[in-house]
Amino acid sequence: MDRSFVIAQISDLHLDGSGRLLATIEALGTALRESMADFADVPDRILLITGDLVDDPTPRALDEALAVIASFRQTGLFTDIQAVAGNHDVKRASQRAGRHDVYDYLHLPRTSKSVYYRQAGLDLVLLDSNRASLATLASGTIDQSSYSAMVADSARLSVELAGSLGSAGRADYFEPAENLVRVLAMHHHPLPQATGEAKRFLGAPDEPLMYLAAPATLLEAATSLNVDLVLHGHRHVEGLTRYSIPDPRATRSNGSEAFWRTVYVLSCPSSTGQGGDDAGFNIIHFGPMSDAGNSDYGFAIARHSRPRNGGGFRLLDSNLPDGVIRLPAGRDYSRDPAVQTAIEIASIATLRRDLVAALARRLLMRRAFYADGEPASVNALHAYLVTSQAWADLDRKFSRSGTRHGADAVAAVALLLRRLVEQSAGVLGIDQLQLDELLARRVVSREDLRRECQGMPRTGTEAEAQVLQLLRDINAQMKELGLDLGLGGEAPPPTPP
Repeated sequence: MDRSFVIAQISDLHLDGSGRLLATIEALGTALRESMADFADVPDRILLITGDLVDDPTPRALDEALAVIASFRQTGLFTDIQAVAGNHDVKRASQRAGRHDVYDYLHLPRTSKSVYYRQAGLDLVLLDSNRASLATLASGTIDQSSYSAMVADSARLSVELAGSLGSAGRADYFEPAENLVRVLAMHHHPLPQATGEAKRFLGAPDEPLMYLAAPATLLEAATSLNVDLVLHGHRHVEGLTRYSIPDPRATRSNGSEAFWRTVYVLSCPSSTGQGGDDAGFNIIHFGPMSDAGNSDYGFAIARHSRPRNGGGFRLLDSNLPDGVIRLPAGRDYSRDPAVQTAIEIASIATLRRDLVAALARRLLMRRAFYADGEPASVNALHAYLVTSQAWADLDRKFSRSGTRHGADAVAAVALLLRRLVEQSAGVLGIDQLQLDELLARRVVSREDLRRECQGMPRTGTEAEAQVLQLLRDINAQMKELGLDLGLGGEAPPPTPP
C-alpha cells in the first residue's frame, strides 16, 4: 500500500461554555464529514486543532471543548485527534485562582511532543508556541528587555523542536528519520501575515507583536530537521507560504527541487468564524501524485471557507482543478519493501506459516538478492541490512507462535542474512568496527550508507562469489517453507522493486 495520510485542520474555535456555537460546530462537523468521504480507506486520518479551543479557560468553556472533541471522536471520521494550545487557552496571571487551562484539562503538550504514525511514516510534531509569541502583549507596550526575552524564548522553540525528535520512543521508527514525512503544528504563525485590514497599512506597529519574535530561527531549525509542512492558526485568516533555503547536503545545483530544503506554511482561519472573520478549515492529503505517470509524493490541500455573513462551507480555491492546491514534497518518499513488511509484522498478532511465506516472498524477491542485481553494491548492502532487521522481527514473532513446522528454516535464514550483511560489507571494504556501528542502528539511511562507503576498496571476485553462495543457501532454506525463489541466480521477470 502506498503511504498516505489525511489531516483535517481546524483552529480557533473560541468556545465559551454558553452553547451559542453548538450550531456552528454542527455545521462544521457536517462539512468535515463531506470532505472526508473520499478518504475512508486511508489508514491515518487525523483531526488537528491548532489552538484557541476556548475563548477564556473557564471550567464551563473547557467542559464544552471536551464535549466537542468527544463529538468529533464519535463520528468515526478520524483515527486520531491531536491539539496544541493557543494564547486564549492559557490562564492569565491575574486570574489563576480557581482557574484551569487546556494544558491540565485536555493534557496538551506544554513544550513539544512527537507523534509517530507508522503506516504513513508521518512524524507529527506538536509545538507549544505561547511563551515565544508576543501576541499577548499586542495591546500594550514593552521595553527592550521584555522584547529580548521573547526573542530568546522564540529561539528556544527550535531547541524544543529538536529535543522532541530525539526523545524516547524513536526506536519505534522503521525507517530513517529523513524518510519520514514531518509535519509541525503550532498556534502562532512563524511568518508575518499582512491580510484583511492590515493590507491598508503594511508595517503597522501591532503586526510585529502578533507572531514569533524570532521566526527565521524556527524556520531554519524546521528545514534542518526536514519539516515538510507547518500548520498554524491564530490570525483567523487563510494563508499559504513557501520557505526555502539551499540544501547544505546537495551535491549539485541544476535548479531542481532537490537543491532546496522547502517548508510550506499553511494557516487556518477560525473554524467557527469568530471575530467577525470568515470561517474555514483545511484538508491535507499526503500521497502519490499521479501527474503524467509520475509517482512522486506530494500534498493535496483543500481549503474550505464560509463567508462571515453566513451560508455553507465552499472550496476557497474553486478556480483550481477540483479546488485543490498540489504541492510536491521535494524528496523521494518511496518506501523500501522491508520497511512496509516490518510495519505489518508488528501489527500481526499471530504469524501462520502461509503468512510467513507471503512476507518472505515480498522481502526476498528483490533485485539485490539475484546475480544480475549487483549484489556487491552499496544499494544491495542497504537492502540486506533492512531485510535482516525485518526478518529478525519475523523470526522472533514466528518462534513465539507455537508453530514448529518451518520455524527452523526461518531461524536459519535469519543467521544467513546476518552473514550476508557481513560478507557484503567486506566486499565494500567496511571493517568490523564500522559494521558494528551500522548494525547498532535500528535504521540505516541509504544515502548515509552511500556516503560512508564512498571510495572504499573492493576485495575481489572471490568475496563477491561468497555473497552469491549465501543467497543460494538462503534459497535452499526457503524451499523448506515451500518456496523456490531462485535467489542468487537470474532474477525472474518481472522482479518486484
